[in-house]
Amino acid sequence: MASAETMTATSPGGAEQISTRIAFFIAGFGVAAWAPLVPFAKARASLDEGTLGVLLLCLGVGSIIAMPASGPLVARYGCRRLIVASSILMCLTLPPLAVISNQVLLGVALLLFGAGLGTLDCVVNIQAVIVERASGRPMMSGFHGLFSVGGIAGAGGVSAVLSLGASPLLASLCVVALIGALLFYAAPSFLPYGGQGDGPTFAIPHGIVLFIGILCFTVFLTEGAMLDWSAVFLTSVRGVDPSHAGLGYTAFATTMTVGRLMGDRIVQRLGPTRIILFGGLLAGGGLALATLSPSWIAGLAGFALVGAGCSNIVPVLFTAVGRQNTMPERVAVPAISTLGYAGILAGPAAIGFVAHATSLTLALLGLAGLLVAVAASGRFLRV
Repeated sequence: MASAETMTATSPGGAEQISTRIAFFIAGFGVAAWAPLVPFAKARASLDEGTLGVLLLCLGVGSIIAMPASGPLVARYGCRRLIVASSILMCLTLPPLAVISNQVLLGVALLLFGAGLGTLDCVVNIQAVIVERASGRPMMSGFHGLFSVGGIAGAGGVSAVLSLGASPLLASLCVVALIGALLFYAAPSFLPYGGQGDGPTFAIPHGIVLFIGILCFTVFLTEGAMLDWSAVFLTSVRGVDPSHAGLGYTAFATTMTVGRLMGDRIVQRLGPTRIILFGGLLAGGGLALATLSPSWIAGLAGFALVGAGCSNIVPVLFTAVGRQNTMPERVAVPAISTLGYAGILAGPAAIGFVAHATSLTLALLGLAGLLVAVAASGRFLRV
């Protein structure tokens, strides 16, 4: 890792802020570009729903394996090399995902794609912590907002290219070309080092870092639940036509994206503690509205409130990681990223188990209770 003198001499400024936003956009764009290709992979490999689910789990497994390893790697090689290398890994594996028909090879490709995504996700957050701290003002929400914008652009862009008659391979190559161009522009301004602070390059999260990780787990669990269960709730509980069921997640994702793009100013005005308090209460109240109101229109409004409430909690928690002294950020950021990603993977399954034992309404109400607990936790954090 670079010395303290080198890090001071290369203190992040405007160029590094722009490159960080581009890196977040690349992360969101790359992972979302895969989503429109899933139906083609299912048909090409003759997969049933169960087998497809197992293969898709490989992406998450690859990410979770890579995330803890990103801490030692970024300490040794710096953010610039890791962001470029992980982005290239995603670019190398996306075109094979568009043409592979063998199930085993498809699983391997998804593992590697997930590893690139997991590494990139951790390292861009490490760079974001450093850049935000150097700026002396809130920036994390805007960084995460660019991830959401990238996701919209990736899914929408690939879908548009496919609708014009392009093959999945051509669509994936368009994604690779855009990511390559963005990397070429931004790479010189990625940080050549990987964080400050002494200590081990790998450690099990403890103390305040573990507490922050648990809060991230809860918020990411909510995101996973909205992705996988909002449509099911609207169709099975509220009787909404399946063609309109996706509106629930659309409402959630839209308000989350808008909230993050406006979040830096909101955080500066309200303060991080109030963001966690009001955000948790707003998200929990929105989920209660969606599940308790008999109107599906009110359900959409509730899901929109969940997105608005959750939008800035995770960015504020990543800022808190940059201010704690329990663990160095190059260790703490991968730790809470891993816990958060585990929430996205485990959350939908946990909701399903509780719904099977009770009902989907009660399962979502339980999640609303967890969000209220997140709101109450804000006063215990130094943010």
